[in-house]
Amino acid sequence: MSKPLNIVFAGTPDFAAKHLAALINSEHNVLAVYCPPDKPAGRGKKLTACATKELALSHGITVEQPKNFKERIIQEILAQYNADVMVVVAYGLLLPEVILNTPRLGCINVHGSILPKWRGAAPIQRSLEKGDAQTGVTIMQMDKGLDTGDMILTARCPITDKDTSASLYEKLALLGPDALLESLAMMARGTYPREQQNNELATYATKLDKAEAELNWQLSADELDRKIRAYNPWPIAQFTFTEFVDKEKTKEHRIRIWKASVVETDEQQQAGTILAADKKGIVVATSHHAIRLEMLQLPGKKALSAIDILNGRSNWFAVGQSIMGTLSESI
Repeated sequence: MSKPLNIVFAGTPDFAAKHLAALINSEHNVLAVYCPPDKPAGRGKKLTACATKELALSHGITVEQPKNFKERIIQEILAQYNADVMVVVAYGLLLPEVILNTPRLGCINVHGSILPKWRGAAPIQRSLEKGDAQTGVTIMQMDKGLDTGDMILTARCPITDKDTSASLYEKLALLGPDALLESLAMMARGTYPREQQNNELATYATKLDKAEAELNWQLSADELDRKIRAYNPWPIAQFTFTEFVDKEKTKEHRIRIWKASVVETDEQQQAGTILAADKKGIVVATSHHAIRLEMLQLPGKKALSAIDILNGRSNWFAVGQSIMGTLSESI
């Protein structure tokens, strides 16, 4: 690498903090860290700093927390840093074109997919949900579009049939910092590539919604398994169990699923029918094959193995009944 770069960093969660840590430990100079204003968290709703702010302050780096970049004074503050480049990782705020053009080399972004596939807010979850064989990170020169800028470098990793969004997140959090530093080294030399994205190959990773977490047993076991893994750790796949308290009263229980696996079977039963319930898990028929529920969470309780759930609620999951509930009386 030639001359170290002067960098302004913008990011929010732990994923971003891991990239910031790599920059702090590199030859580059981090001039300031941008993150959103502190937000209330926990039962006491105490204002809490994000991961990048805490890391920046621990290293004596100036922190800026604008609500947006619309005001001229906010734009001027950024310009005064006279940065070579602005590195953006999971920031959460839109950057207007004036900001994108302020640093000498513009703004670059670490995006959690192999662009142009899965532009948008939830690339890790959508790649899992759709059954992609691989994912990765793309270092991209930002423009005014949504993840449409020229690609500088792409790093890839496989997606296994055991991966959840949480495990993929950790994989990319290890992959991204090295890719970022490699890209910055090329930028410092002035010889970095900029490959245009093929917009015809673009797909969009729409933001996750809690409503998606409700499972449809009419899907195949493979589809359900991917959804369960994609929605872990948020919003957690779930189903509604209806308990018939008496002839006139029912009670609904939202049950979360933390872990499951596909069971290949030729048994023909209506989707949602419980085929087995034992120490291995609760096996439920789907439109193709079956899904074994291995770790569940009852309302107000911690997540438990299926056998622990069955020890207390075995009649909720009797073989032959619907996973949605057909009890005639309460426990």
